[in-house]
Amino acid sequence: MLFNLIVFLITFFAMEFVAWSAHKFIMHGFLWYLHEDHHLKGEEGFFEKNDAFFLIFSIPSFLCFLFGALNQNSILVSIATGIAAYGACYFLVHDIFIHQRFKLFRKSNNRYLRAVRRAHKMHHKHIGKFHGESFGMLLFPIKYWMESNDKKSLV
Repeated sequence: MLFNLIVFLITFFAMEFVAWSAHKFIMHGFLWYLHEDHHLKGEEGFFEKNDAFFLIFSIPSFLCFLFGALNQNSILVSIATGIAAYGACYFLVHDIFIHQRFKLFRKSNNRYLRAVRRAHKMHHKHIGKFHGESFGMLLFPIKYWMESNDKKSLV
């Protein structure tokens, strides 16, 4: 049981680096045509082509759940749970907290959340495929942590 918890935690935290790499090299790379609308202002509609990544990135979790359950492999289920938990966290932070796709959370005085939002805002200042910065979600360059101490300069 403890080993499964450790596998879950390692998987969850490793997903930040998987997400960073996928965002930088896939979403801002050969699948830019799916991600581009996410960087454009004023696009109509609730859904974006970018939402296809939700389905793409859920496949490894689904397969680990499936094969873990079929083979009674608790390690695969722990990996699947770590991937799914990161996906849920990403949805909460990115779609709900940052982009306000659902109006559940507003501005926060929490220093970490201000830094997350600022790093993402700086990512979106680059509308194009190239010259981006801050591709992660839960981890960000230290400069945004330092800036987050100044509440007046942040969103």
